Amino acid sequence: MLFTHTMPPLTDEQHEQLAARDIRVVEGLVNAWEPGGGARLVDGSLIPRDVLAIGSRVTLRADFLADLGLTPVEHPAGFGVHIPADATGRSSVPGVWLAGNVTDPSAQVGTAAAAGAWAGAQINADLIAEDVRHAVEARAAAATRT
Repeated sequence: MLFTHTMPPLTDEQHEQLAARDIRVVEGLVNAWEPGGGARLVDGSLIPRDVLAIGSRVTLRADFLADLGLTPVEHPAGFGVHIPADATGRSSVPGVWLAGNVTDPSAQVGTAAAAGAWAGAQINADLIAEDVRHAVEARAAAATRT
């Protein structure tokens, strides 16, 4: 059984897929869970259920990043918002890297920590590349003075 609750309307194809699996679709908002009873809809009807699984929505607590020009967008999986970053953790703002739940709301602790370590390594590589670039420029400038 699928309670659509606040989901976007299902497509005809989604309805067909659910019907093919004998999954009943219940339209309408769920107002309450009544243990031993089931799901009570806003219209007052009770849908008997022993168990109810709820897909949660992740809330990003990163409003401070807006000051840097980073704005949360809806995550493609639809369970919250995130701030996009590339595979290295680099954001759309030069010099700002991101990792963990801010970029991937589904990341568990291990995944988030690994992403942080990876982003840290990328930051280090970027800083080394910048140091090398400055050294090359300084050497070239010194060579033109002699």
